[in-house]
Amino acid sequence: MWKNCFKRFFDFCAALFALFVLSPFFLFISLWLLVVNRGSGIFFVQERPGRNEKIFKLYKFKSMKDLRDGNGDLLPDALRLTSVGRFLRATSLDELPQFWNVLKGDMSLVGPRPLLKRYLPAYRPRERLRHSVRPGITGWAQVNGRNCISWDEKLALDVDYVEHCSFCLDLKIILLTVFKVLKRSDVEVDSQEGFLDESRGCSH
Repeated sequence: MWKNCFKRFFDFCAALFALFVLSPFFLFISLWLLVVNRGSGIFFVQERPGRNEKIFKLYKFKSMKDLRDGNGDLLPDALRLTSVGRFLRATSLDELPQFWNVLKGDMSLVGPRPLLKRYLPAYRPRERLRHSVRPGITGWAQVNGRNCISWDEKLALDVDYVEHCSFCLDLKIILLTVFKVLKRSDVEVDSQEGFLDESRGCSH
């Protein structure tokens, strides 16, 4: 009942409330990045597979400049990551634009994290169940070790979430996510993705 009826309504209301309350932060961060990135843009946009593997555009605050070498290739991440971007990643503020994805219906507050499109052919039949629900800003795998566990374990946790999705489980994941963000546990800031994405290593 929760997954099929009330979850989307809850997501919409929560995202609308979050965007309203956090609008001053959005404006401040946007202006900050406009100055720091010097024309490189404010948002990082990347296509990801969502519910039923439908491709959507995921939004994040941009943490790196588009600096290129003489051949036109992007420089290494470490050279493009700004001090502001490092701060946004460490505090997970770079994830805030994903509330817009939730409002649009591309994502949910809680669900399997949307991974890169190139991983789609690699999923086993059971693992594809992770795409039977909307991807989330945070998820069951993210609060249970994230990159400190294997890919098989992460995908198994995603499927476990799909099969046991409930209001109580979503609330538990949200509270655990807030705790981890405030504690800054398992946060790295040197890779392209943010705290809740899958390219991060486990920090100790």
